[in-house]
Amino acid sequence: MSTIHIDRVSRWFGNVVAVNDITMDIAPGVTGLLGPNGAGKSTLIHMMGGFLSPSNGTVTLEPSPGPDGKPAAAAPIWRNEDSYRHIGLVPEREGMYDFLTGEEFVLANAELHGLRDPRAAAAEALATVEMEHARDRRISTYSKGMRQRVKMASALVHHPTVLLLDEPFNGMDPRQRMHLMELLRKMGDEGRTVLFSSHILEEVEQLASHIEVIVAGRHAASGDFRKIRRLMTDRPHRYLVRSSDDRRLAAALIADASTAGIELDRTEQALRIQAVDFTRFTTLLPRVAREHGIRLHTVSPSDESLESVFSYLVAA
Repeated sequence: MSTIHIDRVSRWFGNVVAVNDITMDIAPGVTGLLGPNGAGKSTLIHMMGGFLSPSNGTVTLEPSPGPDGKPAAAAPIWRNEDSYRHIGLVPEREGMYDFLTGEEFVLANAELHGLRDPRAAAAEALATVEMEHARDRRISTYSKGMRQRVKMASALVHHPTVLLLDEPFNGMDPRQRMHLMELLRKMGDEGRTVLFSSHILEEVEQLASHIEVIVAGRHAASGDFRKIRRLMTDRPHRYLVRSSDDRRLAAALIADASTAGIELDRTEQALRIQAVDFTRFTTLLPRVAREHGIRLHTVSPSDESLESVFSYLVAA
């Protein structure tokens, strides 16, 4: 069982800091790397896969124990040929050779790894991702989902103990997504170290019990998904509310402990309400409106984007 250790890692491009002083361990099982677009997830994955060097800090791989059962020492991944034998990477961006067939593409990677029987390994990897039917077609004819699966086959061809996937579900139809999720769960259950990135909460919730949250290049949260999800639910919620009598509604709501502040937005002709007790507020609002004979025209969350959720985690 392999573990990736990330210690005080930063990466910058000129004056742009993409990853800022991140420390975490990626252990066996399935881990979700969650964050909004542009958070630094891809940069971090590329450093874990050995495609980028850290500007500061270290990214090391502690491989599985050898045949004698003795644990191997952790070693830097960057420019370490031995570490690459343990890692499979499925990048988000495509740098594929469209003139090759799917089988030729996977076979080339098998040969680069110096496998004993590269053709058999390529056939096994294509079968694992259910791409045997299209193995003789050129990649240029593949759909986005098919391209994702052939990249997956290429990453699996050498049976890596660590699998890194950057937004792997992009472009997949529901059946392909379900198959990939089942495959990743199986690998995690086998003791492999599987990390996948996503900016979609539902994808992570379905697949990973442990998550790492990245926001603006910083490590925002780490741990059990359900605990962090509760923190997201418990954060202050902001609503835009229009009613038949905004002033009377505001006076009735502000007296309750579930609201932390109410502002009358004259431009929007609405109330901007900050609720600190989500559950209580959602029952309070319709009850107060009914008791005072106030008609609610609009009740909409004004900060439900992932960016706002993650920003709250950073500040918490």
